[in-house]
Amino acid sequence: MKRIYADHNATTPLHPEVLEAMLPFLKEKFGNPSSIHWFGQQAHNALENAREHVAALLGAEPTEIFFTSGGTESDNLAIKGIASTLKQYGNHIITSQIEHSAVLNTCKFLEKEGFKITCLPVDNFGTVKLSELEKTITDKTILVSIMFANNETGVIQPIEEIGSILQTINSKRKHPIVFHTDAVQAVGKVQINLKHLEIDLLSLSAHKINGPKGAGALYIRKGTKIQPLLHGGHHEKNIRAGTENVPGIAALGKASQIAKNNLENEIKHLSKLRNKLWKGISEKIENVNRNGHPEKCLPNTLSVSFEFIEGESLLLNLDLKGIAASAGSACTSGSMASSHVLSAMGVDPVKAQGSLRFSLGLNNTEEEINYIIETLPAIVKKLRSISPIFKRS
Repeated sequence: MKRIYADHNATTPLHPEVLEAMLPFLKEKFGNPSSIHWFGQQAHNALENAREHVAALLGAEPTEIFFTSGGTESDNLAIKGIASTLKQYGNHIITSQIEHSAVLNTCKFLEKEGFKITCLPVDNFGTVKLSELEKTITDKTILVSIMFANNETGVIQPIEEIGSILQTINSKRKHPIVFHTDAVQAVGKVQINLKHLEIDLLSLSAHKINGPKGAGALYIRKGTKIQPLLHGGHHEKNIRAGTENVPGIAALGKASQIAKNNLENEIKHLSKLRNKLWKGISEKIENVNRNGHPEKCLPNTLSVSFEFIEGESLLLNLDLKGIAASAGSACTSGSMASSHVLSAMGVDPVKAQGSLRFSLGLNNTEEEINYIIETLPAIVKKLRSISPIFKRS
């Protein structure tokens, strides 16, 4: 059976060159990077080499990159770390209604600890309302955390504008508001140059850019003070205690290098495939709606609502035909509740239940897109034929 993977926002396959970069540190180059002998220095050099590649991908300095276990830890370190550092100046944190659970649940935890959390609304395209941000900021605001691009819809948020707003406000404040962005879905898919963006903290994860699971990083702009989550040794300049995952970090470095070198071509390639997929779906299937902004979105992501049927049934039937997609975020796939992202966008709950997310990657081809377009209409027709909602309409 033909197998097509269209769920790259959940995780990506390991790039062959990334695997090659990783293997030596699982075998002969096994040293602890904190050791001063030859074995340790090999591992230490691998960390610093990876740090340079991650920094180059982001337009940052190597000294601003701190390695973690992935996006969730990076988000926790950024939000809890700043909350702890700046709590003497205020207890107000601003985020949005469409954030990943790694951000939303971290904020919920801090709310129980006495912090005030404001979740900004979004418009029908899933874009944060900047006017609401300006109205929400108070003299107690210490942190703004807004994702770079949404994992379900692919909508790119107005990060540059948010940074400019905060920069203007900070110029009049004694204690500036820190700006964090969860860029796990954006890194390696769109151009990011932190030299030209007013971002203080940025989270990323290796397994979203054809690296391994269990490795990630947090960018911390020079001069930004933050309390660590983990306490122990002096690792990562006392920001993240614990012996570093050298194989995973070496792989993250290689994945970052590949992503940087191939970024322009991949944006063109994935945009072409995504547009072809949407054109085919919209032409062959009635009563479908695209979720999110048609232009301000990741080149690889397409979220579609199919009326009168359930997304879970669609997924199961697609899987039987060898096509892997998603109903939304992989991290919330066990929940029966409607997508909080689509709900925030004002999508009708019934329509939201019939949503699918196709997220493409570097190995997808036009032939595969054609197969999805050819296969999907028959599945939709079959499911609608047994749908009581469709029969009543």
